[in-house]
Amino acid sequence: MNELIQMLPKAELHMHIEGSLEPELMFKLAKRNGIELPHQSIDELKALYDFNNLQEFLDIYYQGCSVLQTEQDFYDLAWAYLKKAKEDHVVHTEIFYDPQSHTARGIPFEVAINGLYRAFDDAQEQMGISFHIIACFLRHLPEQDALDLYPEILKHRDKILGIGLDSSEMGHPPEKYQQVFAQAKKDGFKVVAHAGEEGPAEYVKQAIELLQVDRIDHGNRCLDDEILTAQIAHKGLALTVCPLSNLKLKVVQDLVDHPIKKMLKKGLMATINSDDPAYFGGYVNENYRQLAAAVGLTEDEIFTLVENSFKASFLPDSIKEIHLKALHAIG
Repeated sequence: MNELIQMLPKAELHMHIEGSLEPELMFKLAKRNGIELPHQSIDELKALYDFNNLQEFLDIYYQGCSVLQTEQDFYDLAWAYLKKAKEDHVVHTEIFYDPQSHTARGIPFEVAINGLYRAFDDAQEQMGISFHIIACFLRHLPEQDALDLYPEILKHRDKILGIGLDSSEMGHPPEKYQQVFAQAKKDGFKVVAHAGEEGPAEYVKQAIELLQVDRIDHGNRCLDDEILTAQIAHKGLALTVCPLSNLKLKVVQDLVDHPIKKMLKKGLMATINSDDPAYFGGYVNENYRQLAAAVGLTEDEIFTLVENSFKASFLPDSIKEIHLKALHAIG
């Protein structure tokens, strides 16, 4: 099964680029930029990766962002992820990044987006990995902050395909962000939102009905509402599921309890992704491998999940068809 997972070309649709900042690179960038980290060693930092909930993770995540200062830092961050993606036979990736995590520190908007875009553009030419970039708003901040930032996103729409909504979910329902999402839809951006990871099924419903999302990030808790689940399946809305993240953040207590099989059985277009791989213990293939071992995924189910990754992507239909034909040729 592991050989099958390794050989299959796949897309990754839920990966926060800041969440791929490995401790080794974090310390390297800190030294480069003269930043003193509160941790004395890589081992000391990794010891903090035993999270009890989403907020504990986010506290470390935002701390790590502090070492990203220059365009080259963002390039190096992206390039490190892309090498991992290449090893996992990822041929298309749609990554998130958090502009507000950087502008709030005084890093100009163009520094992050230019560094990231240059790395992904180079990887497309040198590694054959196509890409889209999605700029996410931090939901723990007021919507006005997102509205204030939005003109910068619009200015760089040649590099940014979509907008998303991430960060602390509880207490920050999608309904708080209707204005900025409506404007983004009007301007032709793809829109996605984290919903139903720690938040209730109601948050998933709001993301669909109020934000008009094109895809649901996580979405696990939709299963608490049978009618909503059926509606999502009928609409063909994809879920970007992140198994190791779900385990690490206690969304599930054990991977054997992961609802991926239930999702597939109910006709949901579930996909497998790594979320924040540097913090959660593995890149996309490791998520497939551990999930397959825990819940007993069949070869057909793995093919379905990989197939879904292309179907759920924001690639043009003609390019999706090329990838699906290549996948079916293996099957």
